[in-house]
Amino acid sequence: MLEKTWRWFGANDSISLGEIRQIGVEGIVTALHHIPNGEVWSCEEINRVKTEIEQHGMRWSVVESLPVHEEIKYGGPDRDRLIENYKESLINLGKCGIDTICYNFMPVIDWIRTDLHHKLDNGAESLYFDFVEFVVFDRYILNRVGAEEDYPEEIVEKAKSRFLSMSSLEKERLVDTVIIKTQGFIDGITADDPNQAIELFKGLLKKYDHIDESGLRHNLKHFLEAIIPVAEKVGINMCIHPDDPPMKVLGLPRIVGSYEDICWILDAVDSPANGLTFCAGSLSAGAHNNLTEMIKSLVERVYFVHLRSTELRENGDFYEAEHLKGRANLAEVVRELLLEQKSRKNSGRMDFRMPMRVDHGHRMLHDFNANHNPGYPLIGRLKGLAEITGLEMGIELQLDNFS
Repeated sequence: MLEKTWRWFGANDSISLGEIRQIGVEGIVTALHHIPNGEVWSCEEINRVKTEIEQHGMRWSVVESLPVHEEIKYGGPDRDRLIENYKESLINLGKCGIDTICYNFMPVIDWIRTDLHHKLDNGAESLYFDFVEFVVFDRYILNRVGAEEDYPEEIVEKAKSRFLSMSSLEKERLVDTVIIKTQGFIDGITADDPNQAIELFKGLLKKYDHIDESGLRHNLKHFLEAIIPVAEKVGINMCIHPDDPPMKVLGLPRIVGSYEDICWILDAVDSPANGLTFCAGSLSAGAHNNLTEMIKSLVERVYFVHLRSTELRENGDFYEAEHLKGRANLAEVVRELLLEQKSRKNSGRMDFRMPMRVDHGHRMLHDFNANHNPGYPLIGRLKGLAEITGLEMGIELQLDNFS
């Protein structure tokens, strides 16, 4: 069985470690969220959190994330100093016994949704990406130069019509959702009002005015060439997270959205320590991605897994489906992961645990009375974990019977 893990946001998380332990979770996925991006993580701070987790009968399975500073991504003048800090944090994490780090190389913004409370037929709520509303945000709220050229003409016209019909409150809510609610609770922008958030956001976008996909790949390779030898030395597997959604947004380069993208990254610094977080949800939001084929080809370099699924619509919208529905085909994905786990155990590999966490559960039942972070409700994720656990057990029995 894959190691059951749970994302915990530290002392400010509304779900405590004691509660998480009751769920049957074996490992915690967390970070030192109180340390600003780019600063060194000390052994003292790492061990403080690690000890707290272990006192609740679990282990710190994965760091998610050790953030890559924006200046490393766009290649600013302070890049190499920040990379040295990153290397020092890696060394300290290795000293403290942490062996898996999830990170991303998405410029400016992590995951993008336009609605955090999309009502499903059964009364639960899901995260939702409305393509037209996103174009409203990009073209008519940000007023990004050249935005209309990035989208089909009919989508831009629909966005214009919707923008003209929106109230001031609806526009503010969209800004709050895209820039603050889905970003600020981790490492993103916080602002007192929407206009301030927009100006801060525009300032970050401007840093990438002259960076295309080739330039961003160059900067990622520079980063990997510096940190992967350190990761190898201290026994850490680095796991890049796919872009969410896996497509170009806001005129920014995106380089982790397809099978070809991932192969380029793994080949750029060909080391076992240079690996992948296989996020089934992010990857399934791209119609160009066949997750079954991807996991079969990439599984040897997968060290961390996010299991969720998305439902795509013909107009480009998508939403978080139930964990065992949608287009991700998690039964096939889990089967390949369990086969790889058995292979690692049989060959004596030490990274056989393959930590997995369910991701972005539906908001339901008592979740409506709690103040959980967007996408991270208690009951919705617990439902997903139960479903995935049952799926795993069934596949394990099948594999044992035919072995």
